[in-house]
Order: sequence, then C-alpha cells, then structure tokens
Amino acid sequence: MNSKIILERQTIISKSKYAPLVGLITAILALFVIRVLANQFITLHTFYFFDTLIMAGALWVLVKYRRALRWSDWLWALVLGAVVGVGMLFATLFTPYPFFKFVKSAPEQALLRGLGTILATLGGLAIMRQGGPVQFHVANRNWKKASWGVLVGLTVGLPLAVLNVFALQLTQSHPIDWQNPIAALFDALQPAVVEEIIYRFMLWGLFWLILRNSLPTQSVWLAGLLAMLIHNYSHFDELFVQAPLVALGMGAAMALLWGLPLLVLARCHGLESAIAFHWVQDAARFLAGF
Repeated sequence: MNSKIILERQTIISKSKYAPLVGLITAILALFVIRVLANQFITLHTFYFFDTLIMAGALWVLVKYRRALRWSDWLWALVLGAVVGVGMLFATLFTPYPFFKFVKSAPEQALLRGLGTILATLGGLAIMRQGGPVQFHVANRNWKKASWGVLVGLTVGLPLAVLNVFALQLTQSHPIDWQNPIAALFDALQPAVVEEIIYRFMLWGLFWLILRNSLPTQSVWLAGLLAMLIHNYSHFDELFVQAPLVALGMGAAMALLWGLPLLVLARCHGLESAIAFHWVQDAARFLAGF
C-alpha cells in the first residue's frame, strides 16, 4: 500500500513538473492558430502580435524586479532606445510593417521602436540580474567578453549571410541589386538590435522565469528553444495562411541554419554576439537589394 501511494505521488509530481512547459507550448500553438484564423477578418503581422505580448511581459518583469536594476542598466536601455529611435528616422532600406495598421510614419515608428527597445532591455536586464540565461556583457562593463562576443558573432554569421543572399536570390527570382553600403550597414541595426533584445534577451528570459522552478536543469535551453521557434516562425505571415506545411518546413530549415547559431551565440557569448550575427545577415541582404 505504501509503495502504491509513493508511486502515485511521484506520478503527480512528475506531471506537475511538466505542467508549466505544457502550458507554454499550448499557449504558443494557440496564439499561432488564432493569428492564422484572424487573417480572415483582419491582417495581423505575427511579429507585432507577439511583440505586444512580450512588452506586457517586460512590463510585469520590470514592476516585479525593478529593484534588481542598477542605474547603469537604465542608462544602457535609454542609449539603445535612442540608437533605435534615431536610426529609424534616417532608415532608407529598412521599412517595418505598420504596427496594427496604426503606426505608419517614420517618426511614429521611431517612437514606438525606441520605447519598445527601452522596455524590453530593462526587462531583459532585470531577468539577467536574477541569473537569467543571456548575458549583456556591456551592462556589466565586461568589454573584453563583449568584444569577443561581437567578433565570434560576425565570424560565424558572415558565411551564413552570404548563403542567405544566394537563397533569397533563388527563392525570390530576383537578381542582386547593389545598394548604398553605408545605408545597408546602418539600417541593419534596426532588426538586429530590436529583434535580439525582444526575442533573445527578453522573451528567452521570461520563459526561463516561468520554467526555472519546475525544470531547473532544462529550463535554460527549453526556454531558448521556444523563444527561437516563435521568432523563426513569425517570419512566415502569409505563407502560414496560404501553405502551412511549406511554412513549417521552411521554418524548420531556418531554425537549423540561422536559429540554432543565434541560440548558442546568445547563451555562450552574450547578447552582443547574437546582435552581431543578426546584423551581418541583414547588412548583407540590404546591400544585395533584398
């Protein structure tokens, strides 16, 4: 009888252990399904759908863990927000989609993206101060690790950036159309900084917070994998509606070639490394006219 009770208790504990993970996966799948179904009534860009939810999560994290932040964390968040906001005002090759069809002009986008970057950076830093999965070495004044991370990110990213240009050339049946190199290098900071801070820094950390108590040894990589898949599959708005199986296949290939390197770089070499990797991808495609 005692052994039966012990076994039942172990089963209950095992089920409750995976409950947060199952809940997260279910919620993510439900959001993607809602996004596809909503397309019949209104055009929603998946990135903005998740961006809004992540900003809400960042606000919750900031309220709960604001005391863990250092004064320099606030400064770095403001600096990054200013870089993104001002950069958006002068962007010529990067044109984001209108945010829920309301925010369209460059000044409006600059304000929205700048404020979003500030909030996501603060949320990510608050999680980092709790022992989060991704380090922002510059915020810790560890210039050596930050510089090394950037170098590793560029080195790993450059060959994949060239591959990406050739892939775009084939899939879009579009010849290379060389653009202004300064504009390409400058505008590539927009998606690189914003997306890595929101998805690799903030979202990964938020998922880690949710999973760390129930799955302490697996939470880091499971949270990172979920954040990576959301980021990857958010690129396939129309394709998910038109050909969902093709979108699933292309998303898997993208995750393997570009998602996993970002995951490992962010975890092992910090946020700067992930930004550098992402930046060289977009700089190359902007330069080539994609």
